[in-house]
Amino acid sequence: MSERAADRTRYDRATAHLDAPLAVVDLAAFDANAADLARRAAGKPIRIATKSVRCRALLERALDHDGFSGLMSFTLAESLWLARAGFTDVLLAYPSADRAAYAELAADPKLAAAVTVMVDDVAQLDLIDAARGAGTETVKVCLELDTSLRKLAGRLRIGALRSSLHDPEPLAALARTITARPGFRLVGIMAYEGHIAGVGDAVRGRPVRSLAIRLMQSAARKELAARRAEAVRAVRAVEPGLEFVNGGGTGSVQSTAAEAAVTEIAAGSGLYVPRLFDNYTSFHGRPAALFAQPVVRRPGVGVVTVLGGGYPASGAPGSDRLPVPYLPEGLRYDPQESAGEVQTPLLGSAADDLLIGDKVWFRHAKAGEMCERFAELHLIDGDEVTAVVPTYRGEGKTFL
Repeated sequence: MSERAADRTRYDRATAHLDAPLAVVDLAAFDANAADLARRAAGKPIRIATKSVRCRALLERALDHDGFSGLMSFTLAESLWLARAGFTDVLLAYPSADRAAYAELAADPKLAAAVTVMVDDVAQLDLIDAARGAGTETVKVCLELDTSLRKLAGRLRIGALRSSLHDPEPLAALARTITARPGFRLVGIMAYEGHIAGVGDAVRGRPVRSLAIRLMQSAARKELAARRAEAVRAVRAVEPGLEFVNGGGTGSVQSTAAEAAVTEIAAGSGLYVPRLFDNYTSFHGRPAALFAQPVVRRPGVGVVTVLGGGYPASGAPGSDRLPVPYLPEGLRYDPQESAGEVQTPLLGSAADDLLIGDKVWFRHAKAGEMCERFAELHLIDGDEVTAVVPTYRGEGKTFL
């Protein structure tokens, strides 16, 4: 029996008393992935990207592992919620325009001590000041350095459209503004190299594209390492008490950790290992998060239909944004229907062994977005469900 077939047997046995749709996390795989992330970080602490987990119980479990410290949130409302729940170090990864949440932050000493917000523009400071009302707490801020690789005098850009601060001097100039402005304290720098950490370099069936990606990423790593080090020196000259420099992502943990200027690594998707991480040469994790859909029809030989399953991931539309039928092995989408809102036909010889009510197990394309579809996660240890924990959705929280 193959390892995947053995996993299917375990998951089916563990959830035999449960009706699908449902979502599970394999705790042995989750813990192994956490240990591998820590190994790759080589002693630098990993800050967990909450958007890739979206479950408080599993955030706590990851933080219990050696090598993990702090959270990286995706909205300000989420940051405050996590801080109120007892998490003491929450870095907001994106600028916010949530005036009500800023007013809460500036009025509450506990929240102000736990949460750091992201800025890359003086206008964001102005918004915070206008929103704080009677709140007098100092707001901790982090600067974001744009990591994109720019060639041909800036006409060619490779990387996400994020911060406007690409070079060290503009970053240092904003640092000087923050340190001179009452009500704010500069504590960190973040630089997320999504074109390195978030793009697989071994795309199946695309050898030329894969080679081009590897060449691009090699050039981008060298350019960013030098520019990031210079930017950190420039900001530390303004604020010697800078507490952290955050970089990386699941796909670039080891290369980012090798930079002396970086003090901590961001990662989250590597705990679940969704299907997009099958296209990396730098590491190989164990799929830990899956969802099951029930077989509800058998339209013909070599075909079954499951309920629902059309859960596309964010990003540029394409087949790589769809979940992938994972267990049993050998199933594929009908190209005329693909993954549907209310039904999903699946083709392949494995379909003939499936009965009405059987489960088909899928892997989502991205990590935490699966949790927007399910209110709870069934935690599997061996061949038993040992706990059921709520996702953000299950706690009534839909932040984006």
